[in-house]
This record gives sequence, C-alpha cells and structure tokens, in this order.
Amino acid sequence: MNQAKNRDNNSDTAMEKRKVVVYQVFTRLFGNSNPHNKPWGTIAENGVGKFAHFTEKALGEIKELGVTHIWYTGVPHHALIGDYTAYGISKDDPEIVKGRAGSPYAVKDYYNVNPDLADDPSNRILEFKALVKRSHAAGLKVILDLVPNHVARNYEGKNNPKGVLDFGTEDNKSVEYDRDNNFYYIPNEVFQVPEWRNGYQPLGGEPYDLGADKFVENPAKWTGNGSRLAQPDFNDWYETVKINYGIRPDGTKDFDSLPEGFDQKDVSEHVAFWSEREVPNSWVKFKDIAMYWLDLGVDGFRYDMAEMVPVEFWSYLNATIKMKNPEAFLMAEVYQPHLYREYIFKGKMDYLYDKVGFYDGLIPIMQGYGWTDHIPVVHKEVLDIEHHMLHFLENHDELRIASPEFLGKAQLAKPGMVVSATIGTSPTMIYFGQEVGEPAAESPGFGSKGRTSIFDYVGVPHFQRWTNHGKFDGGQLSSVERELRDFYKKLLNFTINSSALMGEYRDIHFYNRDHTEYYNHRVLSYVRWSQDEKLIIIINFDANDGFGFELKIPEEITREWGLQDGEHHLREQLQNAKESTLRVLHGLGEFRVDIQPLESQIFRVY
Repeated sequence: MNQAKNRDNNSDTAMEKRKVVVYQVFTRLFGNSNPHNKPWGTIAENGVGKFAHFTEKALGEIKELGVTHIWYTGVPHHALIGDYTAYGISKDDPEIVKGRAGSPYAVKDYYNVNPDLADDPSNRILEFKALVKRSHAAGLKVILDLVPNHVARNYEGKNNPKGVLDFGTEDNKSVEYDRDNNFYYIPNEVFQVPEWRNGYQPLGGEPYDLGADKFVENPAKWTGNGSRLAQPDFNDWYETVKINYGIRPDGTKDFDSLPEGFDQKDVSEHVAFWSEREVPNSWVKFKDIAMYWLDLGVDGFRYDMAEMVPVEFWSYLNATIKMKNPEAFLMAEVYQPHLYREYIFKGKMDYLYDKVGFYDGLIPIMQGYGWTDHIPVVHKEVLDIEHHMLHFLENHDELRIASPEFLGKAQLAKPGMVVSATIGTSPTMIYFGQEVGEPAAESPGFGSKGRTSIFDYVGVPHFQRWTNHGKFDGGQLSSVERELRDFYKKLLNFTINSSALMGEYRDIHFYNRDHTEYYNHRVLSYVRWSQDEKLIIIINFDANDGFGFELKIPEEITREWGLQDGEHHLREQLQNAKESTLRVLHGLGEFRVDIQPLESQIFRVY
C-alpha cells in the first residue's frame, strides 16, 4: 500500500462507500417565479425566494436528480438593502452593500438567517430549522457557508447566545494589531468608500438618504481582501473587513505551530494539542459559530477563501467539529496547489475545489481547441489526494456553461461533466440551473451577464421553467432542456450507485494514443474498477466529429481484472444498455467503439 493510501486511512476522512453529489443552490433565487428582472429591482419588482419554496416535492426532485448533499448558499444574515427595523435589524448603507440584495459573503449576524428568506422574519430561525428537517426527511445532508476570513463592514450581532460577545467588542482600537483583537485597525483614519468607476452608482443611481443610519467607521479597519487603506479600491472587497487570526501585519504568526508529523495525527490529538494552548480570540468566536449551526442540524460547511486563514486555525476548528460530528462534511476554497496537502492533512479539510488544475484544464478542451492529453496529466498530479479534490463545472463564482462568455451551449459541457463525475472518487458538485442550461443572460444590477447574480434580486429564467410556479415538475422546459436534465439525472444517479467509481483508476488514454488507429486528442479513455464492478469509460469532446476505432485494454488491466483470453460481455450504462464484446487475446483486450460527437460511453464488463 502506498504512502497516499496510508495517509488517507490514518486521516479523519474515510473513503465514502458511494460518490457524493453536492447540489449548490442560491437560496434566495431558487423559488422565485417572478420573471421581470429589472436591473437593480426591489423585492416587490423582481421577487425573492423563501425557505418555504423548498417543499417536500422540490426536495424530492433534487434528491431524485442524484444528489446526496444540498448546499444552501446565502443563509446566514448578510448585509442587504431592505427595511427590517420592525424586527430589530438596523438598515444597511447602500455605499457598503454590493447590489440591492447584498453579497452572501458579507455576513452581518452569524447567529441568525437572512430575513429575506422567511415568510415571517420574526420567526426566521424556526423557518430555517423546518427547512433542515425537510431536507433530512428527503434524504439530503445540509451544507452552509462559513466565511471566517471576513465579515460585513457593519457586522452587528443582535442574536448572540448568552455570554458571546460581538466581534470587536473588546478590541484595542488604538493599535493596528493585537493578537486578541478581532479586526486590524488603521488608527487615526476614518473609513471612506471607494471612488466609483465606470459610471457605477450605489442602487444604480436611485436616491437614498439614511440620515442617522449612514455608516461611519472610525478608526478604519483593514478590508476583507487585506487592503490596508482607509479608502479601499473599487475592486477591493470594500463591503467587508478582515478578521484577525493572530497573523501580525508583517506576516508572522502569533500562536503556536503544529509540531512536525501532525499531518499524520487524528482529530483527537489535534483537539488535545490546542486545548493546552491559548489561541487568538477570533478562533474561539468562529468555533462557537460553527457549533451553533451544527446544533441547528447542519451537516457541514463550505469554507470561503480558506487559504486566507492560517492552517492552524483549521486544525483547531475542523478537529473540534469532527469530534462533535465525525461525519461532518467540510469543503473549502484553496486555489494554491502547493497548499492542498497541508490544508487536507494538517487542516483536516475533507474536500478542496479542484479548480486550478482540473476545472481550468477542462475549459480549453470543452471550448474545442484543447487536447484531452492534458486531463490524465493534471489528474496524476493529485492522485495521492484525489479523493479530497471536489470537481465542478459551475458554481456561483464561475461563468455559466451556457453563457456566450463561456461555451454558449450547455450540451458542449456534457463530456466535461462525465469526466468530472467519473474520473475520481471525489465529490461532484453542480449549481442549480446547470442541469437545464441556464445561461445567466440577464443584466441584474451590480452583477454582470454570464454569472447568475449573487448581489441582486433576480429570477433565473431557464430554472424557472423547471420550477413551473412551484410545481417543480419541469412543465415549462423545452425538449432540449428536458433532455439535458435527463442526462444529468442518469449520470449522477449512476455515479452514486457505482462501487467502481469509489475504487481504482487507470489511464488507458496514452496507450491508445500510441497503439490505436483513429484514436485521437479529442477522445479520452480510462478504466475504473472495484471488486464487483469493472468499467471502461470513453468520452468524445468533439462537437462536430464522431470517431470509430478498436479500443485497447492493456494486458496489465486485463490481468488485474482476471480476464482470461476469449470474449467478455460489455453493456453500456448510460445509453439504453447498448451491448458489445471485449475480446482478449494474449492478454490484450480490444473492442469496437463508435462514438458520436459529445457522446460518452460507460461500458461495464460482465
């Protein structure tokens, strides 16, 4: 057994018995049936989705799509433009809110939920608890965002549990840094909003006058992305302030480091290590926040920009979470490959986005000019940690597949979706609307075309045709959209029921590039297997040409599979049980493949 497998077996992330499929849904957009999409529109003009829109029927349909976990994006109470003063919530200044609906990553109160999402804002936590209960009843695990790097500029904890002090309450604001300050300060300077560019005006130029509610920050704080200017740049995360985790302004650490070899230790040893040491105050605050949500029934977290927070904090937090709930699902953004293993093994992350290598590598191939030779190369770079590298083709940060800015047609991503879902043992994630080809063509306000806005009140037109005014039956989908959703449904359900996809992987692409006539750089092939299931996967990324060839299975594979010379039955798993015959002669396997443009074939060996 190699070192990678030893490390995984000794870590707290045991291999799942089946694939995980995460469905990311932008909560306030999911059930909104309003089609107006006026730029900078209000709730009255453009509508908003509610917790209640996630009905038993809706959740059942998500589950039947082949989903195991649902990530509700935008649930914690974040800054927004709306008058909820009747519920004890202060108004937010439009100059420090992006859009009208506000960014879900500018959290204003970690101990409550977005009032927009509740039918009765005074009852919003109970409505959220009911959503968690419905989700669990549908067989779905619940994931929420946790954003430890920054909070809203106007953070205001109105619902803190007894004994929990608000961020910054005990800070020494006369100094730039103190280990137990929650924020970094710019003494003797007052915060100023950025200089607006390219004709930008808050609320699209609509007049507003907050009077006494106008935001004032004195002294100014560092901005969420690390800007140390009292007047951050327009491109900075100016609506947020950075949390201090005990990293001094010069970059050195003001806390103990994990000893050598702690990447091999289990969570109980990590918890014991930190229990004997003082940690910065912000560490404790975010641990308490995580425990609060777990107590509400949440099954795990998606961590925003995890690499901007020291790995030692993740050791402290994630080990504590895993001691409370060993099955907690923890996924994170880390975009520096040299940090992957540190954040997985020291930081006790379950899953990291495989963006920089895998997703970014797929883009030119899906766009028609890249070579499939790249895929097994980038996959090999993370083979020792491949179970931890979550695959996706869409999320709220990325361009919609069907947008003209990306592929322009959702069907062009079918091959990329198959390889994302089947090449590894890691989770697969899709973004709501991806399964019906949502192109994000609206001009919403602060957001821009190509990405479904996370800042504005908008409808999601193609997805609305599936929700069909709350029927959640796809009644308004076109035949093309319906076929695309059926493709996702077949693929995802196959993956979560396949033992081979949680087993071994071997590339056969380069062997066939060298030995198979007519096999080429627009086609990809590999094999996956477990003790009771053997799969041969062939994918054609070309949108115009089909190909025919005699695919070869190298002798090392047939020997590993115990295939004797002779004929072996094959049945295709995605396309109506198409059948073929694998012939093995002197250990070399071979069978005829005819594959159409954008088609994928998954053959099971019987």
